[in-house]
Amino acid sequence: MMLGLLLARAGVDVTVMEKHADFLRDFRGDTVHASTLSLLDELGLEARFAQTPHRLIDTIRMKMQGQPVDIDLTRLPGSHRHIALVPQWDFLELLATSAALEPTFRLLRSTEATGVLRGNGSDHDRVVGVTYRDQSGETREMRATLTVACDGRGSTVRSAVGLRPRGFGAPMDVWWFRMPRRADDPTGLAGIFDAGHGAIAIDRGDYYQIAFVIPKGSDAKLRAQGITELHRVLTNMMPWLADRVDSLNSFDDVKLLDVQLNRLRNWHTGGVLCIGDAAHAMSPVGGVGINLAVADAVAAARILAGGLRRGRVSRSRLVWLQARRWAPTAFLQAIQRAIHAVVVAVAVQETTPEPSRAVRLVSRSLALRRMMGYLIAIGPLPEHAPKYARRAG
Repeated sequence: MMLGLLLARAGVDVTVMEKHADFLRDFRGDTVHASTLSLLDELGLEARFAQTPHRLIDTIRMKMQGQPVDIDLTRLPGSHRHIALVPQWDFLELLATSAALEPTFRLLRSTEATGVLRGNGSDHDRVVGVTYRDQSGETREMRATLTVACDGRGSTVRSAVGLRPRGFGAPMDVWWFRMPRRADDPTGLAGIFDAGHGAIAIDRGDYYQIAFVIPKGSDAKLRAQGITELHRVLTNMMPWLADRVDSLNSFDDVKLLDVQLNRLRNWHTGGVLCIGDAAHAMSPVGGVGINLAVADAVAAARILAGGLRRGRVSRSRLVWLQARRWAPTAFLQAIQRAIHAVVVAVAVQETTPEPSRAVRLVSRSLALRRMMGYLIAIGPLPEHAPKYARRAG
């Protein structure tokens, strides 16, 4: 959606296909970090965002292996020294509404890409568009200079052109669910990673969004233990929730995230570009996935808009785009893999660990915690809106 908005502001004819009728899916990436907030300012969308329901967090409080690891975001550079928690459906509607003001933008809802179109003759290996199922269920075709796969880690377009990511594995999956929150409860974002379990409570105002970490592949086994066992463990980890854990009536209220961490070697092939999760699925560690995907979109718009206006995108431009976005992606994935090994893998074991050297070091070092805050909220190589896309607020 961000790429569509930016390209439309460049005067490029762009169509975004969304297979659902709306954006109302719960437990998606809901953290909008400082780098993305600054981008919204550059696009002149700060006033509209201010009217969107959201909550600002400037402190992340964690307890890892018995050690406090608090991350203060108030020392970040720039005007946004916080991250925002905003329902993703509201954020997407903000972008969609803004893009709809551009005459070259079109959003097709209830429209699902089902495959790719190939060229004729010598262009047979080149993708020249997609097949799709429209609102009425009919299969149609749409031709395009460039097809961008923004359809997530299970990307239909990526599969259709035979691109397969390299997986790095993950020691955990995540259960997502809600718990009621009261005015005198802890605020902000708080997490505990200790013997046998890990959980993060995200303050959403009148409720907590809980990320409960479980060993990889253990979903069925743990559900078989019954909801009361989850109540017991959650009460031990976060005692302030003890008087309301029974609001979680059954596992019907608990959604599973199959955690993946992977990356394509090549993000593009003839006529197709993959960005976001289609190019690199991120772990939920740090909540950086949505902001990394937005940065991909901004870089893509800046590098490709000129060629798209002329009706042709050279391979060299796609190579340049991947080279620019590969480095921050690989860097953040390396950090996530290290956290998986040092913190998460230990937390899902059924023993009480001694604090690792790395955890003790981060707990005691203000400089390291500030660096972590920067990497989470801004990240390496933040992208800025192209000049053509900037508007007064």
